[in-house]
Amino acid sequence: MTTYLDFAATTKVDDRVAEVVHHYMCVEFGNSGSRTHTFGINARSAVEVAREHVAQIVDSEPADVVFTSGATEANNLAILGLREFAESQGLRHIITTAVEHKAVLEPIEHLEKLGFTVTVLTPDSSGVVPAAEFERVLTPETVLVSAMHVNNETGVIQPINEISDLLHDHRAYLHVDAAQGFGKELELLRNSRIDLISASGHKLYAPKGVGALITRRRANGSRPPLNPLMFGGGQERGLRPGTQPVSLIAGFGEAARLALTEHDARLIRVKELEATVLDTVNKAGGVVNGNRSRAIPHIVNASFRGLDSEAFIVATKDLVAVSNGAACSSHSYELSHVLRAMALEDWRIRGAIRFSFSHESVLVESQALVERVEQTRF
Repeated sequence: MTTYLDFAATTKVDDRVAEVVHHYMCVEFGNSGSRTHTFGINARSAVEVAREHVAQIVDSEPADVVFTSGATEANNLAILGLREFAESQGLRHIITTAVEHKAVLEPIEHLEKLGFTVTVLTPDSSGVVPAAEFERVLTPETVLVSAMHVNNETGVIQPINEISDLLHDHRAYLHVDAAQGFGKELELLRNSRIDLISASGHKLYAPKGVGALITRRRANGSRPPLNPLMFGGGQERGLRPGTQPVSLIAGFGEAARLALTEHDARLIRVKELEATVLDTVNKAGGVVNGNRSRAIPHIVNASFRGLDSEAFIVATKDLVAVSNGAACSSHSYELSHVLRAMALEDWRIRGAIRFSFSHESVLVESQALVERVEQTRF
């Protein structure tokens, strides 16, 4: 049986989460907008309970949470939703990094086509973009700084606290794409200077099709001045119209609750698995990509000299399910833009494999994987 080690692409829905989803899909299936009967009232209550659980992950207020279809929509809403405000204030400068997910880079590229000035910062070879780089390019016209929490390919954590400190007295809005780290690394996302946080349900053992954008109030009580990208209803403070998918939202809320209550135990287990994976990589003569001292333990990206990652993935499909980059762009077979931005050697980029796992993962026998690496080398 193939061992699934691609949890950075998507996670299995937790059985307890699935029970909640089924309940609000098949038992209490009311529309949360219906206020004339208990089905609708109970549905609305489920949504608000979920909002509380999601907010607790980042130590925010439930009213800050806007439910979306996932982190991609949340990223688009955070970035494109600021356009009208930025143009009205004459603030047309955006700072981001070259290792962001395409769901951040492409909306920003769209704004660049509309006349915004964009500064894309490159990381060092460890995958980190130092806060000093943000300070170097920050201007009075900067309206948005978008820096990811955890990189989806290397697991490397960006210096969110340092960037937040840098922006303490600046008016720019700070957006953090937290799709990979939400519910796994807790401390950084609780920094109150972060204005906008994107999260995804299916990276946290909830179903696909649900996520959230957390829109924090500042000390003066103001929220980020977002405008909706869609129209047709007043749901989610008017920022995300449409009938709320109550079952998915309730499931996301339960997944968030479990992530918080079980955080310490899960982390201990994942660190044990990380040690085993790193040992296997070492035995196979691999080189780890990204600074492990600054990475979450859930993702290990490693390269093997003389190995073509695509050939390895095909050759080991009966053994392990792994990837060589972001799932949303894997169909294109492009070399990783993250590893290229890190200026790694060509063989490391072409031979990179991403192993990602959960607290429930059972790893394949180490020697079997080492032998497959040797068999696949050219």
